Amino acid sequence: MSIKLSALAEELGLEYTGADIEISGVNTLDKAGPDEISFLVNPKYQQQLETTKAGCVLTSGPYAERVRSALVSTNVYMDLAKIINLFAKPQGCLTGVSELAFIHPDASVDGTATVYPFAFIGEGAEIGSNTVLFPGVYVGEGTRVGANCILYPNVVVMGGLSLGDNVILQPGAVLGGDGFGFAQTPAGHMKIPQIGTVAVEDDVEIGANSAIDRAALDTTRIKRGTKIDNLVQIGHNVEIGEHCLIVGLVGIGGSTVVGNGVILAGQAGVADNTRIGDGVIVGGQCGVSGKLEPGVKVSGTPAMPYATFLKAAGVCVPKLPDMFKRLKKLEMELESMKKAVGEDNE
Repeated sequence: MSIKLSALAEELGLEYTGADIEISGVNTLDKAGPDEISFLVNPKYQQQLETTKAGCVLTSGPYAERVRSALVSTNVYMDLAKIINLFAKPQGCLTGVSELAFIHPDASVDGTATVYPFAFIGEGAEIGSNTVLFPGVYVGEGTRVGANCILYPNVVVMGGLSLGDNVILQPGAVLGGDGFGFAQTPAGHMKIPQIGTVAVEDDVEIGANSAIDRAALDTTRIKRGTKIDNLVQIGHNVEIGEHCLIVGLVGIGGSTVVGNGVILAGQAGVADNTRIGDGVIVGGQCGVSGKLEPGVKVSGTPAMPYATFLKAAGVCVPKLPDMFKRLKKLEMELESMKKAVGEDNE
């Protein structure tokens, strides 16, 4: 694919400067060629504007005069995403329904859907319009998959679940496995059947090898627009609000409620029955329990205000070895004083 810079600018509603060149791809400032568009999002890379061979640079106004051709944006990152979408080649090479897929006679597959070989669609399942199921996908009985969804290879969506429209499940994601529920008995751990469901609303993306457990009795819910990274674990009966970002290796314990617009950074751990308010930002490897009020920023284990964590981790922790030596010295001096006082009393 190639497109004139003027046509690209019109498509995005932006202004351009310099020659109206043909654009055939997107690349970084240091690797882009004369027929590619590059971008400057972070000003710390602005020195690369002097050496880039890119035919055009997507950037904000102050930097437009420093390159041969520029596409001028007030939100570079957003417009970069739009440009990449134009040039991105969709995964896959098949349309229609493969004869090598298993589709139960009582399942419903829209005529515009694509089903690859070795996909499985169970009894009573529904697959919406323009949805794509790659090889190895399992859709259980009674599960509804909405329109314009993509289920990449080896995705598992167990029975009785629902996916909204425009949902993307990356390879190996598992939805609707049993929640971790066991009762202690004299004979050992007795499994508590997990008979609830999982509901994923519109425009949600779930990363590779992430797992979202079905509820014990009600619904594990992922609300509209939320994006979940790879290798995330979400326990039974959890509710995740709208437009959240859940970064890789996060673990969320059962029955936790996460508000709208929350960010959970990588490896954060959230205990069972935690309540996290709207707009909260939880730092990487943070341990959260109890309740977080809306809008707070926390880090550390246990979670503490971000400013407090910076003081503790950045100021106090590096001084601990020296403080330990001073403490040992003071203890020795104190012991010597006690002995001296004891000898004087004799």
